[in-house]
Amino acid sequence: MAPGASSELIKDIVEGFCARYVPDGLILHANDTGPMRKEEAIGYLKSKLGIVLDEQSKIPDVIVHDSNRNWIFLIEAVTSSGIIDVKRHNELNDLFMSPGIGLIFVTAFQDSDTLSKYISNIDWETEVWIAKSPTHIIHFNGKRLLGPP
Repeated sequence: MAPGASSELIKDIVEGFCARYVPDGLILHANDTGPMRKEEAIGYLKSKLGIVLDEQSKIPDVIVHDSNRNWIFLIEAVTSSGIIDVKRHNELNDLFMSPGIGLIFVTAFQDSDTLSKYISNIDWETEVWIAKSPTHIIHFNGKRLLGPP
């Protein structure tokens, strides 16, 4: 991965969030891994899950498939793409919606100070994870934590 704050947070997502909350998940895409990895992710999503994306699709920073629960974790690093607000939530929902697949929307922050700058715009039915507090998740309303609505 390239040096920088975005890459560091994406590394934290993979090593902290994914290892803890989706330990058996298959990481399909992690931003900064290059166009080849994006192509592989798009191919997997189409062939295994029936989700059709193209190369121009604005996919999230990290995509993880939990085949045990048939969930897809769509994770945005605030340092890269920003938060999952109403607009981004709708975009991701439209891109990844497929019958029988649960979508989990997560915005990742390096620390709570950064979260405080964005908190009023985070959309409902999403999760927030903070790398400096990796054992905790903040759930923005809904029926369950880390589950599709």
